[in-house]
Amino acid sequence: MKFICPLIVVNNMEISRNFYEKVLNQKIQYDFGENISFEGGFAIHLKSHFSDLISVNKNNIIQKSNNSELYFEEEDLDSFLQKLKGMDSIEYVHKLKEQPWGQRVIRFYDPDMHIVEVGEPMESVVKRLLNEGLSVEETSKRTLMPEEFVRQFS
Repeated sequence: MKFICPLIVVNNMEISRNFYEKVLNQKIQYDFGENISFEGGFAIHLKSHFSDLISVNKNNIIQKSNNSELYFEEEDLDSFLQKLKGMDSIEYVHKLKEQPWGQRVIRFYDPDMHIVEVGEPMESVVKRLLNEGLSVEETSKRTLMPEEFVRQFS
């Protein structure tokens, strides 16, 4: 068995496609009209068609369940945050915060109220902490990354 990708249900294909292409810089791999797969490894499917596929009333497909998220990483997190500041339509789960392991992340909702998390890659976290003066051992302990991994960036 091979896992292919997560699929989220959307109300309006044009709005959702635009969000993932313009806000999160995702590239389309396949466009089947009511179903679009992105190169990043996830797909969106139009609610009206999806409810028919699974034989469920579309009113039983619930928005804003807060029980899952799509996770993205962005090396230039500060530029991405600037980009988000100019978008009034973004509803935040939370603004930028630093996780206990040192990673900076932000969470917000897509147009269909799915949680999207954007965080800096752990390589960037390690480099940032080392540049702030933490030792290899301190950085390893803080990030929960093995010392061998941290040493690559010291």
